[in-house]
Amino acid sequence: MSAHESRLTQALRTLLNTQRVAALGTLDDEGRPFVSMVPYALDTASASVVLHVSGLASHTHNLQARPQVSLLVMQAELMGEPVHALPRATLEGLARVLEPETSAWNSGREAYLARFPEAEPMTQLGDFRFVAIQVHNARQVAGFGAARSLDAAELASVLGPPR
Repeated sequence: MSAHESRLTQALRTLLNTQRVAALGTLDDEGRPFVSMVPYALDTASASVVLHVSGLASHTHNLQARPQVSLLVMQAELMGEPVHALPRATLEGLARVLEPETSAWNSGREAYLARFPEAEPMTQLGDFRFVAIQVHNARQVAGFGAARSLDAAELASVLGPPR
């Protein structure tokens, strides 16, 4: 994290690094939106979001057929606190299934297992695969009245290696 990093950028980095699940939006074969919950990790080497998904899941079929996806990451609700001000970010990008044993696959697997070591046995199952989402824009809401859009370059500074 840079000493000159804005408060909103710091808040986005914290949100993405402290939350572990996202709502994944894909489109089905008829063009209807489909939303599912997915655990995610950040692969700083490729500045991408990594998922580990079953080939049997609807969202996997959808993202392979139509790789344009959206992820919503949101801070957990706190009882008694207003929900309209919950910090959240909607990330939009292109999903790509990683080829096993490539450097991208190894990097994605390492990032995912660093965050979810209990998922290691699932990586041995033949129907599961790693997916990298290259995020090209985002909308961040850091609280009531604190919102902004981010482009690919700004996101790379948040998702990529620390400076």
